[in-house]
Amino acid sequence: MNISTTHDFSLEALRAGDRAEFARLVDAFSAPIYRLGLKMLGNTQDAEDILQNTFLNALTHLSDFEGRSSVSTWLYRIAANEALMLIRKRKSNINIEDMQPEDSDDVPLPETFVDWSILPEKELLTNESKSAIETAVKKLPDSLRMVFILRDVEDLSIKETAEILNLTEVNVKTRLLRARMALREQLSSYYAERTRRKETQ
Repeated sequence: MNISTTHDFSLEALRAGDRAEFARLVDAFSAPIYRLGLKMLGNTQDAEDILQNTFLNALTHLSDFEGRSSVSTWLYRIAANEALMLIRKRKSNINIEDMQPEDSDDVPLPETFVDWSILPEKELLTNESKSAIETAVKKLPDSLRMVFILRDVEDLSIKETAEILNLTEVNVKTRLLRARMALREQLSSYYAERTRRKETQ
């Protein structure tokens, strides 16, 4: 999905306080923003708070929006900031700098690779498998999880993800690779067991 072209909103109408246009914006992005909050924080109440705060902030700051990015990219940026601020409040005893991964090309490979291709697709899409994936995503460092959700869950482009998080495209690619490799590592033991079950059947 390319958020720059999926929806065409009138910035002039939004700035003029056009309620119908703002309602259209809310309708278009409530689901993905709620999903982003849920994936980042892990509970419905926080996701609802992020959803509400995102649109309240958007409404409050529409006059400050200069249109350098698309309305949708700007909206995702507000939502991402809301999610990260809430996480930081809960980790007030942790230095925020410590939460940021170093963006280098030195990405360690997982110790174990499991050939998941021998498992049929229905095995990968069971409720148990989905739960294991959800748990693995929640264990990712916050900065990696945000990149993974925007790029691989919401299917935004590398460029859009970079704009939303104020990162370079190289940084996004590096963090995305780290996230994917970390998930592969976490899920290896789970799928190894499922693979063994399949082989013994």
